[in-house]
Amino acid sequence: MEGGGERDHEAEPEYHCHDFEWEDLRADVEANPSFSHHLSPFPTTAASPSPSSEAWRSFHRRHASGRFFKERRYLLKEFPDLLNNNDVAKMLEVGCGNGSTVVPILRCSRNNIVYACDCSKDTLEKANEIVNNTEGLDGKDRFHPFLLDVSKETFPDWLFCKSCQMSNAKAVDLLLDSSEHNTRKEHPVLLKENQCCVGGIDAVTMIFTLSAIPFNLMSITIQRCVSVLKPGGLVLFRDYGLYDMTMLRFSPSQRVGFREYMRADGTFSYFFTLDTMRELFHAAGLLEHFHHGSWVSSRLGAAANTRRSPSAAQHL
Repeated sequence: MEGGGERDHEAEPEYHCHDFEWEDLRADVEANPSFSHHLSPFPTTAASPSPSSEAWRSFHRRHASGRFFKERRYLLKEFPDLLNNNDVAKMLEVGCGNGSTVVPILRCSRNNIVYACDCSKDTLEKANEIVNNTEGLDGKDRFHPFLLDVSKETFPDWLFCKSCQMSNAKAVDLLLDSSEHNTRKEHPVLLKENQCCVGGIDAVTMIFTLSAIPFNLMSITIQRCVSVLKPGGLVLFRDYGLYDMTMLRFSPSQRVGFREYMRADGTFSYFFTLDTMRELFHAAGLLEHFHHGSWVSSRLGAAANTRRSPSAAQHL
């Protein structure tokens, strides 16, 4: 303001969940010859490289500095369910990375408790450091990270034991062969004496996690997440959508499956459509409805045909 007066308060920036029309984007991409390799059928006989969790562990070691951290504050507008609770809410962040999703969840309500898993011990330590050093967060006793590769391991019983599942009329049988799948058995110090488990999870968040898992492992991964949900719990999902710019930048040689790509560092990315997400989450027993600009479901998750796809799901 001229004359040295007080400056007007800056208006809060507007938030847009998408800034394009899907049908226009699809028409542009599919008419562009340079993108034709994304559209051609993928040979079913082609051998797809096997992804390794070590690729993500190496990724996090390379990006261990705090400069890589960026708090995902948009999640509170994308998923207002995170704000609408006056009771203690137990959240599970799957694939937490350095805590960019955990911090806004803890910040938005002092009633939120976050259990967070990742396949990388290094990144769990970094997430714990960021949470403990974030001013005004007070997350020391509300953040509980633990090591787990959700694509290979079932969740530990201390999240939701079989006895408590039965008392909630929610016995879950994932038909897992214990000879092929691991379950971590440790009893964490966060539990009180004689406490069998935390009693189940109110909401699971999967933010840019599922796309990093091979498509043939997504179904069992979602089932594992559902297995620790309380009746009525939510799955909050956000990930890459079909024709995201990240997808369009991949070269033909990086294509390893139908809508699946491998980066030079060995990490994977899959790009979702709404129909694909519906099939995956509905198969896990989650039901969908649209609410507050996000896909909310009764036992689910869904993705919209946008470059970045938000969705939520509710478990009955």
